[in-house]
This record gives sequence, structure tokens and C-alpha cells, in this order.
Amino acid sequence: MVNRLTSRPLLIAGLLVVFIALAPIVVLFAQPPTYLTPAQLLTDPFLQLPTDTSVRVVWFTEFAGTRHSVAYGKGLRRVAIANTTKLSRTREDQKSRVGEQTEDAQVYQKPTLRDIWRHEAEVTGLTPGKRAPYQVTSVRNDGQLVKSNPFTLAAAPPPHTPLKILLTSDHQLMPMTAANLQKVAETVGRVDAIFLAGDLVNIPDRASEWFDDNRGGAFFPALQGQANYQLEKNNITTRYTGGELIQHAPLFPATGNHEVMGRFSMDRGLNDQFNDPIPRQVAADIYQQKSAQSNSNNPLIWLKEHSFNTDTYNEIFTLPGNENYYAITFGDIRLISLYITNIWRTPSLKPNTKGRYREREADLNNPTAWGYGQHIFELIKSGSPQYNWLKAELNSPEFQQANYKIVMFHHPPHSLGDNIVPPYTDPVQIIERDRNGTITAVRYDYPPQADYIRRDVIPLLENAGVQLVLYGHSHLWNRFVNAQGIHFLESSNVGNTYGAYLGEKQRQVPEGKDYAATGDPNGLEPILPTIAPLIGEDNQPLPYISSNDITVFSILDTSTGIVSSYRFDTRKPDSDIIKFDEFQIAPVRSQGFSLTKSIIPSLSLKYP
Repeated sequence: MVNRLTSRPLLIAGLLVVFIALAPIVVLFAQPPTYLTPAQLLTDPFLQLPTDTSVRVVWFTEFAGTRHSVAYGKGLRRVAIANTTKLSRTREDQKSRVGEQTEDAQVYQKPTLRDIWRHEAEVTGLTPGKRAPYQVTSVRNDGQLVKSNPFTLAAAPPPHTPLKILLTSDHQLMPMTAANLQKVAETVGRVDAIFLAGDLVNIPDRASEWFDDNRGGAFFPALQGQANYQLEKNNITTRYTGGELIQHAPLFPATGNHEVMGRFSMDRGLNDQFNDPIPRQVAADIYQQKSAQSNSNNPLIWLKEHSFNTDTYNEIFTLPGNENYYAITFGDIRLISLYITNIWRTPSLKPNTKGRYREREADLNNPTAWGYGQHIFELIKSGSPQYNWLKAELNSPEFQQANYKIVMFHHPPHSLGDNIVPPYTDPVQIIERDRNGTITAVRYDYPPQADYIRRDVIPLLENAGVQLVLYGHSHLWNRFVNAQGIHFLESSNVGNTYGAYLGEKQRQVPEGKDYAATGDPNGLEPILPTIAPLIGEDNQPLPYISSNDITVFSILDTSTGIVSSYRFDTRKPDSDIIKFDEFQIAPVRSQGFSLTKSIIPSLSLKYP
């Protein structure tokens, strides 16, 4: 009895000591989070969806925050309040290169959601033809203000405004992308808009590829002059920062195959998910079979998660109308951006290949593992919704009356590259069985006569008077002109190349199939650069640039109607930029303004 009475005060005293020791920790957890990193935005602001008197300003943070706003105009006295949304699918995984993770799975062992908030404000009341300063501000959860540097913005330019448009594609965090964009800024200065023909990143749900890949070449930093990419050539390392471009100029992208994610999972790696889309109809058939067991109350969401989606791409950008295909007027340009792309599959015919032309032998009796060939994400064939929309847009007054009629999409209509083969059409599945009915092979054919771009799209563009078609996908520079005078430009050798197939160099195609092993499968001869073509090993000028050392960009100048293409040899970081090609897409007389020096400056957008 005496021992029990003696121990009770000791127990109470001990509990008091523990409580006193833990009290600061309890208070700490009860208070708002303490930030260990300096206050900063995840991106600089960039511009979207300009109208005659307004433009959208967009930026991202890793905190929800409050009072996100844009100050603009003289003295930054006007204010536009931003709407905030949270990206729903951005994740990191074992292949991410972000923060402390410089090798596989150091931090992330499987896909992990990453919280990122998007802020968008509509800046209104702008005077056409005049630029205005602006600056964005976000308030962190702890009350600290985070501001961007001041930049400039403008509404959509009025007709007859001389513009310089960057024509580009396939950035994908490639080795030379930051160098390419830095040279754009150094050569041209501030461009007025960017037309980007798809493949902005590699894995669209991997947040760090957009914002902060620790190798220094993420999408937004490269286009905002905030990159930090160390490019080594000939044992010389050069640091490239990209170019401060989209803070001042609107970005108009097209949907490429790298804007599309495949079947969703929180267990399989993001690379595997990206490479695992299946046709929507196949997913719909599976849903019908499993609908009784499915827990989904929304069949549309179920179909997206079990086939493919462009959710992250659509959540990042604000584009007109249907965000995967749209049209917009910008100065004298009517731009049409189409959703013409399919899943990329390897051309290999080896037994373990889930490729363009076959399924893996190990998967023959497991259709859920099939890739279904190079299936198309959004139909463009005659009679499809996108085709009907395009037909109506080409006949619209906005398109017909435009001085420059430009169409942009990702998949090439004419190319010396590998990715134009096989024909752009729905794969025809051929299943072979033995006498017992066991599947022995699953193959895919692509009838050349059913190529939707050549058969259905190009005739529409020819009849509508389109002057320029911009595209990418094969990571090279080449251009073509057809009998109707349409110029076809592939200016996607931004960071690397997969080769040009001309002469003795041949694409990998199945024997017995009418797929072109060399040249342009759709019958045009490449145009030799008009100023300074590269010279091949046979000492003859080359009609293309396909290089892992030389990067290329192209600029449309609407004051002359001329598209100029430039190249930079990254092996010689101190060398000059070389203009190697130039062509005109429309007669100057159709532009409605003079080219005299006294007129052009007064029509240009004014920078403060």
C-alpha cells in the first residue's frame, strides 16, 4: 500500500515532464505550415488566348495560397484577380528527375500525386497595338507575398501589324532545346507568338517535365529563359538558359502524341502508362462486359482512365473552343490547329515486340495487353466530327478573308523522316490461328489508299487556299511544295533526330507491304535550302537537316510573308547563327501595308 501511494506522485510528475517537453511540438503542428524554401512561383507567367482587347495570364505555384492577381498598365495600377484550379493528374515517379532524385527511385518508388495550382487572370481593357507592363502576385498560406518580375503583354494584334512568329515543335526536354530557344531570343529578340506543333514534353503527367526537371531543361523554364541545361559537346560544356519568350508572347500548341497519356494507374510507372493507350472503342467494349462489376458512376471517366486522355495538357493551357483542335485569328493570320496524331509504336518485327505491325508473342492470348498498332486518337477522316469542323472552319469568313492561312498539326503529311510510315489510317487487325483455333499471330496493316491526311485532309486544304502547313514528329528539318502551292514545313529538329531516309538509307518496313522505305511516301520531292544548305558526305547539298549537333528554328515574318530557317552548331558554342533557307508563303501585295521603313515601326507592337 505504501509503495502504491509513493509511485502515484512519481507517475504524475513524469507525465507533467513529458507534457512540458511535447508542448512546443503540439503547438507547432497546430500552426500553419512553416516553409523551408524561399518564396517563389513555380513558373513565370505566360500568355494565352488573346482577343481584340484582352489576354489571359497564367502561372503556377506549389501552394494554394490566396489573392493571386495581375497588376498591369501604367504604373501597374490596374488589377485582375485570378481564378485558381488544381491540376488533377500531375505526378512524379521512379523515373522523375526532380529535387533530390537524380537516379531511378531514390525518392519516388511509384507514381505519387504532386500538388500544383494553376492561376489564370483575364487582363481586359487593352488598347490594340500597344503593349502594357504587367506583374503577377501570389500570397502564400503564411501570408508572404511572392511576385514575378515585370513583363509585357498585349491584346491580339490588329490587322496589318508586322509580326514575327516562332515555328517550332518537339521540345521534349531534348538536349539542344534550351540552346535552340536561347538562340531564338538572341537572333530575333521577342517574338510575337509561338506556334508549337506538338510534343511539348515526353510524359505529360510527369510534373517535373513541365516545371522543374533537375537536369535543367523543363518545358516552361526553357521557354522563359529560366533553364539551366549543361550541354557537353567535344568535351566542352556550355550552359544554356533558353529564351524569355512566352512571358511576352502567346503560345499556341497542337496536340501531339506526347500530350496523350495511356491507361491510368497509381502503381505502374508513368512511362509504362504513357506507352499503354488502347482505342476508345476497345475500352468501351470492355466496359460493356464489366459494367455490372464496375464501381464507376461515370462511364466517360472510366473510359478515359482505361484508354487514353489529354487531361494534364488540357488543364495547363487555355485554348479556343475544343482545346485539342481550334482556330484563332492573330493579326493577319488565321491559324487552325488540328488533333492529328497517333500512338508511336516501334517498327521492330521481333517476337517480343508490341509494335506498329504486330503484337508480342507472349501476349497473343491476352488481349488486355495488346497495343492495337499505331491507333489514332482523334479521327480526321471524311465524315468525322473533326473533319466536319475543319470543313466548316475553312469555309468561314475569318479563314477566307485572312491574309495568311496556316494549318498546324503534329503528324507529317510529307517527310523524309521515319514517323510518316506507315500510312495515317486506322490499323487493320489480322488475327492468325492454327487448326485448333489458338492465336498464332496478331498483325496490323495500314492500307495506303486509306491515308486520312493524304486522302481527306489535304484536298480540303488545297481547295481552301491554305498557304502553309506546319508539323513535326520526325525531329528533322525539311520542306516541300505541292502543285497547288501549299508549303509544307517540318521544323522539329530542336534537340535530336531520328534520321532522314533518302537514297540508300531505308526505313524499317515489313516485306511485301507498299510502305515507302525511302523518300516522302506521299510523293513530293524535298526542297533544297535556298541560302546555305548543309553539305553531305558525297559533297552534295542536303535537302534536310537531321543532326544531333545542329539545332534549327524557323521564323515567319508577316511584314514580308517570308519564312526564314536558322541553324546553330552546338559543337561550336561561339559560332554565329546561320540563316540557311528562306521562302515566301504569300505575295507581299496581299498584306495591305507598305514595306517602307517609315511605316513598319509605327505598325509594330510597342514595348515599354
